[in-house]
Amino acid sequence: MKRILTGAAALALLAGPLAAQDETQVIGVSIPAATHGWAGGMNYFAQAAVERLEEAYPQLDFVLATASDPAKQVSDIEDMVATRGIDALVVLPFESEPLTGPVKAVADQGVWITVVDRGLSQPGIEDLYVAGDNPGFGRVSGEFMAQALPEGGQIVALRGIPTTIDNERVAGFEEAIAGSGIEVLAMEHGNWNRDNAFTVMQDFLSKYPQIDAVWASDDDMAVGALAAIEQAGRSDVKFVLGGAGMKEMIQRTQEGDPMIPANVTYPPAMIATAIEMTAVGLVSDAPVAGRFIIGSELVTPENAANYYYPDSPF
Repeated sequence: MKRILTGAAALALLAGPLAAQDETQVIGVSIPAATHGWAGGMNYFAQAAVERLEEAYPQLDFVLATASDPAKQVSDIEDMVATRGIDALVVLPFESEPLTGPVKAVADQGVWITVVDRGLSQPGIEDLYVAGDNPGFGRVSGEFMAQALPEGGQIVALRGIPTTIDNERVAGFEEAIAGSGIEVLAMEHGNWNRDNAFTVMQDFLSKYPQIDAVWASDDDMAVGALAAIEQAGRSDVKFVLGGAGMKEMIQRTQEGDPMIPANVTYPPAMIATAIEMTAVGLVSDAPVAGRFIIGSELVTPENAANYYYPDSPF
């Protein structure tokens, strides 16, 4: 996977690292529960990273908590601070806005903050930010859509959970299709959930007699959208573009399925990268402050084999 450090990030890396210490230190990891496929993969990689790093660094303890909603995640984090006295927090916010205040309160106590993927709504709280290239994810998706519909067309779009990264993806997508002749009939939140996406897509299909393509912006939502299209018996929809590299979707692209002609990468293993960078900062003098951005790649039938991992949980 291509990893990109921006110029600003390179400067930020010159900032001081987490102080290396001899006594046992505790890293809290707070992530959403496996409410959809990408999150399931992220949970898998988080647990694997914790187990690997506990063995590699006996001077570190980890506490891992998963939450099914923002309130539970706030409670988990408060408990980590009160009962475990964490030295660092790795957090992938369930939603940006509800987690911003609580995470800032933790940062104000001197705890190192690593934010992953879904950013906070207030910039500058975190010491380290690890994520996929969300503007790039939207841009790559929009560029493919414009190429696949060279004469323009009418599409619908599914957004994720209301977060900063969802906003970035949408902005990148809209910029990429500007002037292409593509009309976005509607754009609604499917919350990165196949059941929600199924319901939203049913509504789209009932409202619009002609839909040329769907930007699902996520593979779980693509599954829900495809199910709604099939149930409705609609033949006007030429293809559905998801994203994040679900192995079933990559396989369909590799096999030349016309309904899934491409995909855009967004690896759930980024959580492991974030946990490992935080751990290295605690046990060494390595500088880890700044931004670590993982590039989004277009997956096509020609290169899909490079992104197909049959043993992956996602």
